[in-house]
Amino acid sequence: MPLPPELSPDQRQAALAKASAARRLRAELKDKLKMGSTSLPELFDLAGTDETVGKMKVLTVLESLPGLGKVKARRLMDELQISESRRLRGLGGQQREALLKRFPG
Repeated sequence: MPLPPELSPDQRQAALAKASAARRLRAELKDKLKMGSTSLPELFDLAGTDETVGKMKVLTVLESLPGLGKVKARRLMDELQISESRRLRGLGGQQREALLKRFPG
């Protein structure tokens, strides 16, 4: 297995800051979904333009929706034949449509 590239201290700090900002953005979006201030269709639109949002796992997004916990989210993903490792940007057209029918916003 190859070793990761050697980073200078400045490069390492920049990478850590970028990762921290991405985690903060994902946490904010999940909180907004829980509170109902943003909807699933809005999140899908944002995933098309924002790389950080596009890399969010579908399972964690569904778990953040009101009234949908870990068990119901997994059952829904099994029912819609969506892999647990699937990310927002990687959803197919039919999978996206099926989710939007369930959660129109």
